[in-house]
Amino acid sequence: MVNNNKFPKISIVIPVHNEAENIEFLINKIENAMINLIPYEIIIINDGSSDKTHEIIMDFNDQMENLHYIKHKKQSGQSAALLSGIEASNSDWIVTLDGDGQNDPNDIKKLLMKRDQIGSDKILLAGYRKKRKDSIYKKIQSKLANTIRSFLLNDNTPDTGCGIKLFSKKLFLCFPKFNNMHRFLPALAISYGAKVYSVEVNHLPRYKGVSHYGLWGRLFAGLIDIFGILWLKKRLIIRDFPENKSNFND
Repeated sequence: MVNNNKFPKISIVIPVHNEAENIEFLINKIENAMINLIPYEIIIINDGSSDKTHEIIMDFNDQMENLHYIKHKKQSGQSAALLSGIEASNSDWIVTLDGDGQNDPNDIKKLLMKRDQIGSDKILLAGYRKKRKDSIYKKIQSKLANTIRSFLLNDNTPDTGCGIKLFSKKLFLCFPKFNNMHRFLPALAISYGAKVYSVEVNHLPRYKGVSHYGLWGRLFAGLIDIFGILWLKKRLIIRDFPENKSNFND
């Protein structure tokens, strides 16, 4: 469980909140998926968990040189956790995963291959869970939210709620920072001149525990955020960055 590569090619950023039952499962799957792929680091951000998430991560932190742990004293939200992890990352490329273990780390290779095929860092690759392993209730919830968001924002993404994404660190750091910005990364990327591509990925049944999200609270909050994004897009100050078309595997 030791990675001797000091210069990771990607940073795998994982926000978690009360996912003590899923941490070990997820880390083991990442390690198996990344064997002989490229040097990587895992950054786990504990967003104010009240269960044993901290203790379990610390056990892994003592064993893994490529695991970096950030702990928020109080819950700040998924976007704040992502920002903490990405700012602390040591790679130019970020892969995000949800902490519930439903994203398949084996899909990281698929995203990297797509990135290398495109050959640009002005991109965002968004996972698309075509065959979701969720309840009918949650599928309806997601379908409704995605339909409304896509209609209003035209963000070229059928499944923006999918946690697995790949993008450059410098692209993300250009974005304005606000609560729930993680829900709108494709729309923000397009606003900053980047191309967005959806990549079909696996979706695993939740290993243990239950989802922390409810339908109506999430939907109404999402609608407010969408109108906020529409307002923001009209007022963005956009400073472009040079496009890098180098070989990512160098």
